[in-house]
Amino acid sequence: MAESRLSRILIVDDDSVSRELLELLLAREGYVVDQAESGEAALALLRDGNRVRPDAVLADMQMPGITGRALAARVRSLCKNKILMIAMSGSEADPEMLEGFDAFLRKPFPMDRLKDALVNDETFSGKQPETPHAPVLNDDVYKQLSRSMSRENLAKLYKLCLDDSRHRIATLRQAADRGDDAECRRQAHAIKGSCGMLGATELKVLAEFIEDQGLVANLMKKLDELQMACSRLEKVLREHKSAPENTAVAETVKGSHT
Repeated sequence: MAESRLSRILIVDDDSVSRELLELLLAREGYVVDQAESGEAALALLRDGNRVRPDAVLADMQMPGITGRALAARVRSLCKNKILMIAMSGSEADPEMLEGFDAFLRKPFPMDRLKDALVNDETFSGKQPETPHAPVLNDDVYKQLSRSMSRENLAKLYKLCLDDSRHRIATLRQAADRGDDAECRRQAHAIKGSCGMLGATELKVLAEFIEDQGLVANLMKKLDELQMACSRLEKVLREHKSAPENTAVAETVKGSHT
């Protein structure tokens, strides 16, 4: 794989856990990462003359406020086109909304796809195939992560994901009780994104169903299944932890993310 000439990346996503996970994964690849919780915050950061501008912007397409081609156009106006724009979304993107972007990544995406997009900045990556379903944990994703960081830091990464998922499941129950369809879909979308990136496929698939269907009659049953899926994932992770540790490049996770 060719080496990227890029060094600094700005992640723009309204979901804090997705931002944290992406920063952890990109930081271990040697990138310097900045974060913005909205298109407006990203533009403010780019206007700040005291900050180093990023070489690439990785922007979620499903945020409130400025997003899609409007965000791409304003970023390019500020940076005089000297920036790589990568869009990401949990669903297929309208081609018109991708105007101004160099690449598109369908969530959840493996790090190899992101690294390819950062290197092959003249090629639009286009539509990606669906991630294959796995019962609880995608072992290929887990092994890839375990080869790149210490067992302790890997455990922190999955704990962050599980803690956030359980918090969002509780929020989902409250939203369902008051009949808030939009909030149900938003929380499910966040679970789908973070769990998909870590190969927590069962959680990802259940969350995807809730995001697609919203306030369906069996929603509470699906939320119970989500809760049980968290417990099953913990069990699988404990089994992995009890196995002999593979040779890995131990890295220190930047900051405290627990």
